[in-house]
Amino acid sequence: MTISLPLPMPAGLDALGVLLDQVAERQRQDFGQLDSEAKADGSLITACDRWSDATLVEGLARLYPGEGVLSEEGSQSVPQSEAFWVVDPLDGTTNFAAGIPYWAISLARFEDGVPVLGVLDVPPLRQRIIAIRGGGAWRKHNKLEPPSARNQVAGCASLCSRSIGVLQKLPNQRFPGKIRLLGVASLNLVSVAMGQTISALEATPKIWDLAAAWLVLQELNCPMAWLSRDPAQLRAGEDLSQANFPVLAARDADTLALFKPWADALVSPA
Repeated sequence: MTISLPLPMPAGLDALGVLLDQVAERQRQDFGQLDSEAKADGSLITACDRWSDATLVEGLARLYPGEGVLSEEGSQSVPQSEAFWVVDPLDGTTNFAAGIPYWAISLARFEDGVPVLGVLDVPPLRQRIIAIRGGGAWRKHNKLEPPSARNQVAGCASLCSRSIGVLQKLPNQRFPGKIRLLGVASLNLVSVAMGQTISALEATPKIWDLAAAWLVLQELNCPMAWLSRDPAQLRAGEDLSQANFPVLAARDADTLALFKPWADALVSPA
């Protein structure tokens, strides 16, 4: 699958598509075949995570020499280069290791501290979502429209496993959505941009979880509320291994306001 869209594209993007194809195919082959182990933070990792990370980092260094890479399983410090990449080689390892066919590969290229290109590949669905700053977003070469332009009657809202506790903090208020826990931070957030959910609340996403989804949401006019820190204020050389960026995303401003009390409860003292 190549990445070819009807507008000027950054150099080497077709080759980037080939690299992603290689990693996605290996992940499909390894799915359900590997044991997992726990990392220090309690999250899971498999041999496929490590292989995918190394392959993507090496491939990006070959395709974009001089541009640093921050990746979940590699260097987690903000590169010193003017342009750099943020990589999550396998977002949703718990699903992957448990045999649940829903995970993603997330890549984002940053310039001046913000993502200018975001790519989310969903290997089990053979789908690729691409966003270009100022140019829009696509899925399978079809340009996407903002979710606010479409009816959304299901009213589903995405929570992560660490944010579901907000329901206990506001026991006297009815949560304004049908709860879904997808288990993949990047796809939880992108589900809003795709019109699958009306909001998403993530308690502890890392920069590699949200980098590509952040740009997709922006390009589809989905408002976001950063609840403790804005990732647009990253500093070169900063270690982000322990940095969380809790966020609320919504299909439009009215929906953001509707869910904001639960977002505020998430980050308020117990």
